[in-house]
Amino acid sequence: MQSAGEVRHYETLAIDQEIVALSGKKNPRVLFIPTTSNDSETYSQAIEKLYGKKLGCKVEKLFLLRENPSQKEIEEKIFSADIIYIGGGNTLKMMKRWRRLKVDQMLQTAYNQGVVLCGASAGSICWFEHGHSDSMSFYHPDNWKYIRVKGLGMIKGLHCPHFDGETLGLKRKKSFAQMVQKIGGIGIAIDNHAAIVFRNDSFRVINSKKESKAYKLFKRKNRVVIVPIEAQKEYSPLETLYSKSI
Repeated sequence: MQSAGEVRHYETLAIDQEIVALSGKKNPRVLFIPTTSNDSETYSQAIEKLYGKKLGCKVEKLFLLRENPSQKEIEEKIFSADIIYIGGGNTLKMMKRWRRLKVDQMLQTAYNQGVVLCGASAGSICWFEHGHSDSMSFYHPDNWKYIRVKGLGMIKGLHCPHFDGETLGLKRKKSFAQMVQKIGGIGIAIDNHAAIVFRNDSFRVINSKKESKAYKLFKRKNRVVIVPIEAQKEYSPLETLYSKSI
């Protein structure tokens, strides 16, 4: 599950309910990893309120910056979870920290074992081969550009969350189209309040606001084509997402 929405005021509730349903359990164990937000306690409390009090899950937190858990402690939390939710923030910082602690390898194992992996913003980027990231805005807010950040590679393609949004006045849509123009391949973008569910060799788009969509982008005759993908109830073959057809 790749979610580009936010958790404020239950704006993504329909998406979060789908995440819980995907676990196949009434009261699943949710592990929240807020590395991107510097282990924000406020963010953690918001997730606990939404997934714990509202959706009836058992919520655990894994702090990797302000705490120094052992390898065993990290493994125990990751491998006992039914759902792993990754928060939004500094994708670049998160990926560096994860690789140092081998969390990237543990998440790959969890995925292979059927754990539901999901998240918002950076927590959407991380599952893809690469992502369109505003990480540099955290270091140089007055002079920065969107960059391509290497993800875990569980999902093929270049990914952009917040496709209908912006960071510090810089529009995502224009920048992502330029990145696809330069790099090629297939770009997969998501509006705020939308998500893509990946299951085996199929996918479907869901949303918590009617107008929110997903998109695939690709080059054709030296220009970038943007193909909207509406929310749908049924799953579609994954191959159609990666085909350069309209």
